[in-house]
Amino acid sequence: MPVVHDIPLSLKSGEVLRREGFMGYSKVRPEIRILIRELLAIVQKAHLLEPAIAYEIYTIIEIRQRQLFLAGKPLIPDLSLPSLLPQAKELAVAVCTIGPRLEKQVTDYTSQGEPLRGMLLDGIGSAAVDSLMEEACKLITSEALSRGYEASSPISPGMLGLPITEQWQLLKLVPAQEIGVSLTSAGIMVPRKSVSLVIGIGPRMAKWTRAEVCARCHLKKTCPYRISA
Repeated sequence: MPVVHDIPLSLKSGEVLRREGFMGYSKVRPEIRILIRELLAIVQKAHLLEPAIAYEIYTIIEIRQRQLFLAGKPLIPDLSLPSLLPQAKELAVAVCTIGPRLEKQVTDYTSQGEPLRGMLLDGIGSAAVDSLMEEACKLITSEALSRGYEASSPISPGMLGLPITEQWQLLKLVPAQEIGVSLTSAGIMVPRKSVSLVIGIGPRMAKWTRAEVCARCHLKKTCPYRISA
């Protein structure tokens, strides 16, 4: 089961600001912009990001109604994935994390009476996870192309077609422990700045933009992190 470390991440200002809940750069006060740049420099200098990806690609041996049967593994039941990925021949499952260091620094800032720094650094961490997820998609897409296939857009627990309750199942399908990722009894990923996803691999795979995902979400009108088309 492949595990990848030392992945370069691109932290774009627009993505960082979106993850801070700011919808437009012009609306951000100059002192906040300066502080974000300062924190980005600290992230790099202190090596607060430890990006890692654990993934596996399984052959789909059968798609039956709302069930996926994977070679060598238990079926994945009660999902809408078959309808979203009807042409899939394989299913890639991945877990990504930026590690615990940034999260610890957020806690330290907050406990030291610097909640603004903590909040902004937390947003930087979320943007880093988004960037890491994109790198995981590129990696899996490259493997799909080497097989003569396409890769679908990613689906994460909580999105349409993959209930959050399936988080337990997904972490059993990849060596998450090798990159230090686990689940609490409540199903929360640890480190908190982690994400899991599945990608369909096959001859004609469905793709959608992040804006289209936001448009289908029930929080689309109020979410401060939404992406507009």
